Amino acid sequence: MTLYRAILQFKKDGPAVTGEWEDAPAVARATYKAWIGLYTHDPEVVVQFVADEDDGARRIIRKWAVDREVVTEEDDPL
Repeated sequence: MTLYRAILQFKKDGPAVTGEWEDAPAVARATYKAWIGLYTHDPEVVVQFVADEDDGARRIIRKWAVDREVVTEEDDPL
């Protein structure tokens, strides 16, 4: 089982708002995209789409920070 998360921080290293979905990457991805559209007008906002695996490993699939998206899994369809 993989837990997919959309994570929103209004400033780097600040408290986070998190949505979590078990084995539902499409829902987490859609939330990530929506949060980018709603909140990234402020350059301090950080939005992430991550996958937490059963073994405790975390994969950051996409991350938006300072007006730029970083894609760490190139085959991820957005």
